[in-house]
Amino acid sequence: MHTVVVGTSGTTARDVIAVARGNARVELSQDALAALAKAREIVDALAAKPEPVYGVSTGFGALATRHISRELRAQLQRNIVRSHAAGMGAPVEREVVRALMFLRLKTVCSGHTGVRPEVAQTMADVLNAGITPVVHEYGSLGCSGDLAPLSHCALTLMGEGDAEGPDGVVRPAGELLAAHGIEPVELREKEGLALLNGTDGMLGMLIMALHDLDRLYKSADITAALSLEALLGTEKVLAPELHAIRPHPGQGAAAANMLAVLRGSGLTGHFQEDEAPRVQDAYSVRCAPQVAGAGRDTMAHARLVAERELASAVDNPVVLPDGRVESNGNFHGAPVAYVLDFLAIAAADLGSIAERRTDRLLDKNRSHGLPPFLADDAGVDSGLMIAQYTQAALVSELKRLAVPASADSIPSSAMQEDHVSMGWSAARKLRTAVANLGRIIAVELYAATRAIELRDGLTPAPASRAAIEALRAAGVQGPGPDRFLAPDLEAADAFVREGKLVEAVEQVTGPLA
Repeated sequence: MHTVVVGTSGTTARDVIAVARGNARVELSQDALAALAKAREIVDALAAKPEPVYGVSTGFGALATRHISRELRAQLQRNIVRSHAAGMGAPVEREVVRALMFLRLKTVCSGHTGVRPEVAQTMADVLNAGITPVVHEYGSLGCSGDLAPLSHCALTLMGEGDAEGPDGVVRPAGELLAAHGIEPVELREKEGLALLNGTDGMLGMLIMALHDLDRLYKSADITAALSLEALLGTEKVLAPELHAIRPHPGQGAAAANMLAVLRGSGLTGHFQEDEAPRVQDAYSVRCAPQVAGAGRDTMAHARLVAERELASAVDNPVVLPDGRVESNGNFHGAPVAYVLDFLAIAAADLGSIAERRTDRLLDKNRSHGLPPFLADDAGVDSGLMIAQYTQAALVSELKRLAVPASADSIPSSAMQEDHVSMGWSAARKLRTAVANLGRIIAVELYAATRAIELRDGLTPAPASRAAIEALRAAGVQGPGPDRFLAPDLEAADAFVREGKLVEAVEQVTGPLA
């Protein structure tokens, strides 16, 4: 099994994916253990002083003015976890919780939190045992960290609350820890606060969304090329010299991908020869690289933000190398929240342009010789009429999901936390948007491959043929009389989501950008 070693200098997106989705084993480096011990010495020294220190010997948030006596501090740390574990709604996905826990562990190991080495080791042990705390949909405002989600994770470390075992069964966390030989932690000064105070949930969802969108943008370039082919369009608009004079990197990459897919096609270039000749293709076909490219550039910016956050130690207060323990505002999720919203906007636009190409394929007045709705016997058969309805519904939902969460704020904690990022909400809606974008691309793939097969006497590009053959081998049927469409569309969605479309095409084209 792959092992991820957590040190003091952050982690990588690849490691997050490996732990969250691949169940990679987690180990703590020797430098991390040393940094944890050193920072803990500083916290212990401050705890011994009579002067109050925020997070060490005081209450929290609007209650930070109270100095907490030594005999009540362990209770204080337990209480903050119990009281903040106040999430509601459906449980979030296992991979999200694993990413959340791993990223909190990453910050703990930075040596800036003051958490003891044994607490960090317990976090790693819980991950390695496949124990997943039950974390609920609602409870984070994206400021002071993803408080309720992280609190539910910390509750599991204490042996309290509910968690899901490696068998998928939800049981009391104490039972699961005991079954795997893990001792619950007894939290000390600052540790409860340190386990709750980070952008880990929204960051984990950002990293997984970027991973999935990378594949979906390649898939969208492929389906756009297939639609261009099916509509007998021209590939001349994809020429590198045209994109060089507007040098947005994403646009150039998208055009190059489409051109690679279309190489050797016998369908392109007929746009002036059919019954409805045109000088140029419609925007949804001609401007595909510009729209997909802008989304790619948005992803590049989001990736930069994620990399910076992965290298960060987000906590409040933090232990500095010179021994100071200082309050700060680094837990505010604005940088992450903004890019989560940017990605949702880009996904909505990519889904919208894909749907317009699908609609064009189905309309006999604009499809340049294809049968209405790609039906076998139009009138008796409805063809893909309602598949496009489903796609349109998904696009409409994407537009609603593109409304920024980060433009909102709602005050909390008696106006101490009076401006929040809503980054968790931005991340949750982006997950839905990414899933729906995959479905939209799958419908375009289903329509475009059927349309190409209906172009009798014309030979598609080798990459297109490879895509069609792989799709058919995956159980997605081609042209013919009406049938139960939902299973075909579900299979097409899985084909896209699992990367099989990109894999089939790259067998011909080589790696796409």
